[in-house]
Amino acid sequence: MLPNEYQPYQRHRRWMAYAVELAVAAGEAGEVPVAAVVVDGQDSLVSAATNRQKRDRDPTAHAEILAIRQATQKQQNRYLTDCTLYVTLEPCPMCAGAIVHARLQVLVYGADDPKTGAIRTVANLPDSALSNHRLSVWGGILESDCRHLLQDWFGRRRVGG
Repeated sequence: MLPNEYQPYQRHRRWMAYAVELAVAAGEAGEVPVAAVVVDGQDSLVSAATNRQKRDRDPTAHAEILAIRQATQKQQNRYLTDCTLYVTLEPCPMCAGAIVHARLQVLVYGADDPKTGAIRTVANLPDSALSNHRLSVWGGILESDCRHLLQDWFGRRRVGG
């Protein structure tokens, strides 16, 4: 059995691995390969979603937004205070705002987003004066897998693949 301090890390790796699987499928479907998973305090899956901007013709159809919407509907509550959100890419400002407004307890993300990351890389919305809610953030979980997935997908697009 693992010491207590390693148990959250192992749980985060397990759920992030599931998100990576979903992101791979999204990429194969032509969407930017990003996925989000909401898990409750009992470590049960509440919702999962992938980017669907292209399919839905909707600029707000980010994986995080869709997973949060599904989770709030399933739990019949606009707040997800006992939930953890796993996402393969650091959330953008829109998604960071939704995460704060949903009052998620924990955010776990894979790869930093050096262009629009609004959690730690470019901006820090959760810890800013704009935020009315504080959450725990774990970045870099399966970071290499998440980053390579995105780099490979965009690389294939650049060479016409």
